[in-house]
Amino acid sequence: MEYPDKRTLDPNTKRAQKLVEQCVDAAKELLEHEATVGDLKIVRSVLHEMAAGFRMFAPYGDRHKVTVFGSARTKREDEEYQYAIEFGRRMADAGFMVISGGGPGIMQACLEGAGIENSFGVGIHLPFESSVNEVLDGDSKVALFKYFFTRKLFFLKEAEAVALFPGGFGTQDEGFETLTLVQTGKAQPMPLVFLEPAKSSYWKRWERYVHDQLLDNRLISEQDLSLFKVTSDMDEAVAEIVDFYRVYHSSRWVREQLVLRLNKRLTKSAVSKLDTEFADILSKGSFEQRAAYPAERDDPQVWHLPRLAFHFDRHQFGRLRQLIDRINQSEVE
Repeated sequence: MEYPDKRTLDPNTKRAQKLVEQCVDAAKELLEHEATVGDLKIVRSVLHEMAAGFRMFAPYGDRHKVTVFGSARTKREDEEYQYAIEFGRRMADAGFMVISGGGPGIMQACLEGAGIENSFGVGIHLPFESSVNEVLDGDSKVALFKYFFTRKLFFLKEAEAVALFPGGFGTQDEGFETLTLVQTGKAQPMPLVFLEPAKSSYWKRWERYVHDQLLDNRLISEQDLSLFKVTSDMDEAVAEIVDFYRVYHSSRWVREQLVLRLNKRLTKSAVSKLDTEFADILSKGSFEQRAAYPAERDDPQVWHLPRLAFHFDRHQFGRLRQLIDRINQSEVE
Protein backbone atom coordinates (compact mmCIF):
# COMPACT_ATOMS: atom_id res chain seq x y z
CA MET A 1 0.00 0.00 0.00
CA GLU A 2 1.49 3.33 -1.05
CA TYR A 3 0.67 6.31 1.12
CA PRO A 4 -0.07 9.61 -0.68
CA ASP A 5 1.68 12.85 0.12
CA LYS A 6 0.09 15.77 1.95
CA ARG A 7 -0.22 18.34 -0.81
CA THR A 8 -3.57 20.08 -0.79
CA LEU A 9 -5.69 20.65 -3.89
CA ASP A 10 -8.16 23.44 -4.57
CA PRO A 11 -11.51 21.66 -5.04
CA ASN A 12 -12.40 24.11 -7.81
CA THR A 13 -9.43 23.32 -10.06
CA LYS A 14 -9.79 21.22 -13.20
CA ARG A 15 -7.33 18.72 -11.76
CA ALA A 16 -9.44 18.20 -8.64
CA GLN A 17 -12.59 17.78 -10.70
CA LYS A 18 -10.83 15.30 -12.97
CA LEU A 19 -9.67 13.21 -10.02
CA VAL A 20 -13.20 13.08 -8.59
CA GLU A 21 -14.55 12.05 -11.99
CA GLN A 22 -12.00 9.23 -12.12
CA CYS A 23 -13.14 8.02 -8.69
CA VAL A 24 -16.74 7.94 -9.92
CA ASP A 25 -15.72 6.12 -13.10
CA ALA A 26 -13.85 3.51 -11.05
CA ALA A 27 -16.98 2.92 -8.95
CA LYS A 28 -19.11 2.53 -12.07
CA GLU A 29 -16.71 -0.10 -13.40
CA LEU A 30 -17.68 -2.33 -10.48
CA LEU A 31 -21.13 -2.76 -12.00
CA GLU A 32 -19.63 -3.58 -15.41
CA HIS A 33 -17.51 -6.32 -13.87
CA GLU A 34 -20.37 -7.98 -11.98
CA ALA A 35 -19.41 -6.85 -8.50
CA THR A 36 -21.52 -8.37 -5.75
CA VAL A 37 -23.55 -6.42 -3.23
CA GLY A 38 -20.88 -7.35 -0.67
CA ASP A 39 -18.15 -5.88 -2.89
CA LEU A 40 -20.07 -2.63 -3.26
CA LYS A 41 -20.64 -2.41 0.50
CA ILE A 42 -16.89 -2.71 1.08
CA VAL A 43 -16.16 0.09 -1.39
CA ARG A 44 -18.85 2.31 0.14
CA SER A 45 -17.55 1.73 3.68
CA VAL A 46 -13.96 2.38 2.68
CA LEU A 47 -14.84 5.67 0.96
CA HIS A 48 -16.87 6.85 3.94
CA GLU A 49 -14.07 5.92 6.35
CA MET A 50 -11.42 7.63 4.27
CA ALA A 51 -13.54 10.77 3.92
CA ALA A 52 -13.99 10.89 7.70
CA GLY A 53 -10.26 10.46 8.24
CA PHE A 54 -9.31 13.16 5.74
CA ARG A 55 -11.85 15.50 7.33
CA MET A 56 -10.53 14.92 10.85
CA PHE A 57 -6.87 15.53 10.04
CA ALA A 58 -7.37 18.40 7.57
CA PRO A 59 -7.22 21.27 10.12
CA TYR A 60 -3.90 19.99 11.50
CA GLY A 61 -1.88 19.60 8.32
CA ASP A 62 0.80 22.02 9.53
CA ARG A 63 1.53 20.08 12.74
CA HIS A 64 4.14 17.35 13.09
CA LYS A 65 2.66 14.07 14.33
CA VAL A 66 3.99 10.84 15.78
CA THR A 67 2.02 7.61 15.61
CA VAL A 68 2.29 5.31 18.63
CA PHE A 69 1.71 1.55 18.66
CA GLY A 70 1.62 -0.69 21.72
CA SER A 71 -0.41 -3.10 23.78
CA ALA A 72 -4.00 -2.37 24.77
CA ARG A 73 -3.47 -4.72 27.77
CA THR A 74 -0.80 -2.68 29.55
CA LYS A 75 -2.02 -1.66 33.02
CA ARG A 76 -1.63 1.75 34.65
CA GLU A 77 0.67 0.29 37.32
CA ASP A 78 3.02 -1.20 34.70
CA GLU A 79 6.31 0.56 34.08
CA GLU A 80 5.59 0.61 30.34
CA TYR A 81 2.43 2.65 30.98
CA GLN A 82 4.29 5.33 32.91
CA TYR A 83 7.02 5.35 30.28
CA ALA A 84 4.40 5.92 27.57
CA ILE A 85 2.92 8.85 29.53
CA GLU A 86 6.36 10.43 29.68
CA PHE A 87 6.93 9.87 25.96
CA GLY A 88 3.61 11.51 25.05
CA ARG A 89 4.42 14.50 27.26
CA ARG A 90 7.91 14.87 25.79
CA MET A 91 6.65 14.73 22.22
CA ALA A 92 3.96 17.33 22.90
CA ASP A 93 6.61 19.57 24.46
CA ALA A 94 8.62 19.16 21.24
CA GLY A 95 5.64 20.37 19.19
CA PHE A 96 4.31 17.00 18.01
CA MET A 97 0.76 15.74 18.11
CA VAL A 98 0.23 12.07 19.01
CA ILE A 99 -1.81 9.58 16.99
CA SER A 100 -2.84 6.34 18.65
CA GLY A 101 -5.44 3.64 18.20
CA GLY A 102 -7.60 5.43 20.75
CA GLY A 103 -7.97 2.37 22.95
CA PRO A 104 -6.69 1.50 26.45
CA GLY A 105 -3.18 0.57 27.59
CA ILE A 106 -0.21 2.16 25.83
CA MET A 107 -2.56 4.10 23.56
CA GLN A 108 -4.27 5.82 26.46
CA ALA A 109 -1.01 6.41 28.32
CA CYS A 110 0.59 8.31 25.43
CA LEU A 111 -2.50 10.47 25.01
CA GLU A 112 -2.58 11.23 28.74
CA GLY A 113 0.97 12.49 28.44
CA ALA A 114 0.35 14.55 25.31
CA GLY A 115 -2.96 15.99 26.49
CA ILE A 116 -6.25 15.97 24.63
CA GLU A 117 -5.39 19.09 22.63
CA ASN A 118 -2.44 17.22 21.07
CA SER A 119 -4.11 13.82 20.60
CA PHE A 120 -5.84 11.85 17.85
CA GLY A 121 -7.66 8.54 18.15
CA VAL A 122 -7.74 6.31 15.08
CA GLY A 123 -9.90 3.52 16.47
CA ILE A 124 -11.20 0.17 15.28
CA HIS A 125 -14.56 -1.47 15.96
CA LEU A 126 -13.83 -4.63 17.99
CA PRO A 127 -16.34 -6.78 19.88
CA PHE A 128 -14.09 -7.25 22.91
CA GLU A 129 -12.52 -3.83 23.33
CA SER A 130 -13.78 -0.32 24.01
CA SER A 131 -13.48 1.79 20.86
CA VAL A 132 -12.29 5.02 22.53
CA ASN A 133 -10.50 5.58 25.82
CA GLU A 134 -11.59 8.11 28.42
CA VAL A 135 -9.01 10.68 27.31
CA LEU A 136 -10.66 11.06 23.91
CA ASP A 137 -14.26 10.38 24.86
CA GLY A 138 -16.36 13.11 23.24
CA ASP A 139 -13.43 14.75 21.43
CA SER A 140 -13.69 15.65 17.73
CA LYS A 141 -10.25 14.23 16.90
CA VAL A 142 -11.52 10.64 16.81
CA ALA A 143 -12.29 8.44 13.81
CA LEU A 144 -13.51 4.84 14.08
CA PHE A 145 -12.84 2.31 11.33
CA LYS A 146 -14.34 -1.02 10.36
CA TYR A 147 -11.29 -2.17 8.41
CA PHE A 148 -7.74 -2.42 9.69
CA PHE A 149 -6.23 -1.49 6.31
CA THR A 150 -7.99 1.90 6.12
CA ARG A 151 -7.07 2.56 9.72
CA LYS A 152 -3.42 1.75 8.98
CA LEU A 153 -3.42 4.15 6.07
CA PHE A 154 -4.11 7.09 8.38
CA PHE A 155 -1.64 5.90 11.00
CA LEU A 156 1.17 6.32 8.49
CA LYS A 157 -0.14 8.86 5.98
CA GLU A 158 -0.42 11.49 8.71
CA ALA A 159 2.74 10.62 10.66
CA GLU A 160 6.22 12.08 10.51
CA ALA A 161 7.47 9.48 12.99
CA VAL A 162 6.44 6.16 14.55
CA ALA A 163 7.11 4.93 18.09
CA LEU A 164 6.44 1.36 19.19
CA PHE A 165 6.08 0.11 22.75
CA PRO A 166 5.83 -3.59 23.70
CA GLY A 167 2.65 -5.22 22.42
CA GLY A 168 1.05 -8.29 20.91
CA PHE A 169 0.25 -9.49 17.41
CA GLY A 170 -1.15 -6.10 16.37
CA THR A 171 1.95 -4.20 17.47
CA GLN A 172 4.25 -6.67 15.72
CA ASP A 173 2.15 -6.42 12.57
CA GLU A 174 2.19 -2.62 12.64
CA GLY A 175 5.92 -2.51 13.31
CA PHE A 176 6.88 -4.86 10.50
CA GLU A 177 4.48 -3.25 8.02
CA THR A 178 5.88 0.20 8.79
CA LEU A 179 9.42 -1.12 8.30
CA THR A 180 8.40 -2.76 5.02
CA LEU A 181 6.81 0.40 3.67
CA VAL A 182 9.82 2.55 4.53
CA GLN A 183 12.29 -0.10 3.31
CA THR A 184 10.57 -0.28 -0.08
CA GLY A 185 9.93 3.44 -0.48
CA LYS A 186 6.16 3.07 -0.25
CA ALA A 187 6.12 5.44 2.73
CA GLN A 188 8.01 8.67 3.28
CA PRO A 189 11.33 8.35 5.11
CA MET A 190 10.65 8.76 8.82
CA PRO A 191 12.21 7.85 12.18
CA LEU A 192 11.03 4.58 13.74
CA VAL A 193 11.74 4.17 17.47
CA PHE A 194 11.20 0.93 19.40
CA LEU A 195 10.97 2.08 23.00
CA GLU A 196 10.91 0.15 26.30
CA PRO A 197 11.87 0.74 29.95
CA ALA A 198 15.43 -0.19 30.93
CA LYS A 199 14.34 -3.36 32.77
CA SER A 200 12.42 -4.67 29.75
CA SER A 201 13.99 -6.96 27.15
CA TYR A 202 11.03 -7.04 24.74
CA TRP A 203 12.53 -5.02 21.86
CA LYS A 204 16.11 -6.05 22.66
CA ARG A 205 15.15 -9.67 22.03
CA TRP A 206 13.24 -8.64 18.91
CA GLU A 207 16.35 -6.84 17.65
CA ARG A 208 18.44 -9.97 18.27
CA TYR A 209 15.95 -11.95 16.20
CA VAL A 210 16.26 -9.41 13.39
CA HIS A 211 20.06 -9.76 13.49
CA ASP A 212 20.23 -13.53 13.94
CA GLN A 213 17.46 -14.65 11.62
CA LEU A 214 16.96 -11.88 9.07
CA LEU A 215 20.38 -10.24 8.69
CA ASP A 216 22.57 -13.32 9.18
CA ASN A 217 20.48 -15.25 6.65
CA ARG A 218 20.78 -12.32 4.18
CA LEU A 219 17.02 -11.73 4.18
CA ILE A 220 17.66 -8.03 4.82
CA SER A 221 20.70 -5.83 4.25
CA GLU A 222 23.01 -4.29 6.83
CA GLN A 223 21.81 -0.84 5.76
CA ASP A 224 18.21 -1.79 6.66
CA LEU A 225 19.22 -1.69 10.32
CA SER A 226 19.47 2.10 9.91
CA LEU A 227 15.69 2.28 9.45
CA PHE A 228 14.94 1.87 13.16
CA LYS A 229 16.32 2.44 16.64
CA VAL A 230 15.78 0.28 19.73
CA THR A 231 16.32 2.18 22.97
CA SER A 232 15.40 2.45 26.64
CA ASP A 233 16.70 6.02 26.83
CA MET A 234 13.84 8.54 26.64
CA ASP A 235 16.19 11.38 25.68
CA GLU A 236 17.61 9.28 22.84
CA ALA A 237 14.14 8.32 21.62
CA VAL A 238 12.92 11.93 21.51
CA ALA A 239 16.16 13.12 19.87
CA GLU A 240 15.87 10.41 17.21
CA ILE A 241 12.54 11.89 16.14
CA VAL A 242 13.14 15.61 16.62
CA ASP A 243 16.65 15.66 15.11
CA PHE A 244 15.41 13.87 11.98
CA TYR A 245 13.87 17.22 10.99
CA ARG A 246 16.80 19.41 11.98
CA VAL A 247 17.78 20.07 8.34
CA TYR A 248 15.68 17.54 6.40
CA HIS A 249 12.06 18.59 5.88
CA SER A 250 10.35 16.20 3.45
CA SER A 251 10.73 14.62 0.02
CA ARG A 252 8.93 13.98 -3.26
CA TRP A 253 9.66 12.71 -6.73
CA VAL A 254 9.94 15.14 -9.64
CA ARG A 255 10.14 13.09 -12.80
CA GLU A 256 13.18 10.83 -12.39
CA GLN A 257 14.72 12.73 -9.50
CA LEU A 258 14.18 12.41 -5.78
CA VAL A 259 13.96 15.88 -4.28
CA LEU A 260 14.70 16.39 -0.60
CA ARG A 261 13.27 19.62 0.79
CA LEU A 262 15.58 21.12 3.42
CA ASN A 263 14.96 23.58 6.25
CA LYS A 264 18.39 25.15 5.62
CA ARG A 265 20.84 25.24 2.71
CA LEU A 266 23.91 23.05 2.97
CA THR A 267 27.37 24.50 2.42
CA LYS A 268 29.10 23.67 -0.86
CA SER A 269 31.62 21.63 1.09
CA ALA A 270 28.83 19.57 2.68
CA VAL A 271 27.27 18.78 -0.71
CA SER A 272 30.66 17.80 -2.07
CA LYS A 273 31.12 15.34 0.79
CA LEU A 274 27.74 13.78 0.03
CA ASP A 275 28.85 13.23 -3.58
CA THR A 276 31.75 11.18 -2.28
CA GLU A 277 30.09 9.30 0.59
CA PHE A 278 26.80 8.44 -1.13
CA ALA A 279 27.84 7.95 -4.75
CA ASP A 280 26.62 4.35 -4.47
CA ILE A 281 22.94 5.38 -4.35
CA LEU A 282 23.14 7.59 -7.45
CA SER A 283 21.94 6.01 -10.69
CA LYS A 284 23.69 8.87 -12.53
CA GLY A 285 24.95 12.39 -11.97
CA SER A 286 25.56 13.99 -8.59
CA PHE A 287 23.73 15.83 -5.81
CA GLU A 288 22.41 19.24 -6.87
CA GLN A 289 21.35 21.90 -4.39
CA ARG A 290 18.75 24.10 -6.03
CA ALA A 291 15.44 25.94 -5.73
CA ALA A 292 12.07 24.28 -6.28
CA TYR A 293 11.23 22.84 -9.69
CA PRO A 294 8.34 24.43 -11.61
CA ALA A 295 6.48 21.10 -11.24
CA GLU A 296 6.40 21.71 -7.48
CA ARG A 297 4.13 24.75 -7.74
CA ASP A 298 1.26 22.53 -6.55
CA ASP A 299 2.92 22.46 -3.12
CA PRO A 300 3.08 26.18 -2.17
CA GLN A 301 3.64 25.64 1.56
CA VAL A 302 7.19 24.38 0.94
CA TRP A 303 7.92 26.33 -2.26
CA HIS A 304 10.47 28.53 -0.51
CA LEU A 305 12.61 25.71 0.90
CA PRO A 306 15.97 24.81 -0.65
CA ARG A 307 16.21 21.44 -2.39
CA LEU A 308 18.73 18.65 -2.76
CA ALA A 309 17.91 16.79 -5.98
CA PHE A 310 19.51 13.59 -7.28
CA HIS A 311 18.89 10.48 -9.35
CA PHE A 312 18.23 7.90 -6.61
CA ASP A 313 18.59 4.24 -7.55
CA ARG A 314 15.14 3.54 -5.95
CA HIS A 315 16.56 0.51 -4.19
CA GLN A 316 18.74 1.35 -1.20
CA PHE A 317 16.28 2.98 1.17
CA GLY A 318 18.40 2.08 4.17
CA ARG A 319 21.19 4.13 2.62
CA LEU A 320 18.68 6.90 1.92
CA ARG A 321 18.00 7.02 5.66
CA GLN A 322 21.76 7.22 6.25
CA LEU A 323 21.92 10.09 3.75
CA ILE A 324 19.23 11.99 5.65
CA ASP A 325 21.10 11.41 8.92
CA ARG A 326 24.28 12.77 7.32
CA ILE A 327 22.39 15.82 5.99
CA ASN A 328 21.11 16.53 9.50
CA GLN A 329 24.70 16.46 10.77
CA SER A 330 26.11 18.58 7.93
CA GLU A 331 27.23 22.19 7.91
CA VAL A 332 24.55 24.65 6.83
CA GLU A 333 24.73 28.22 5.57
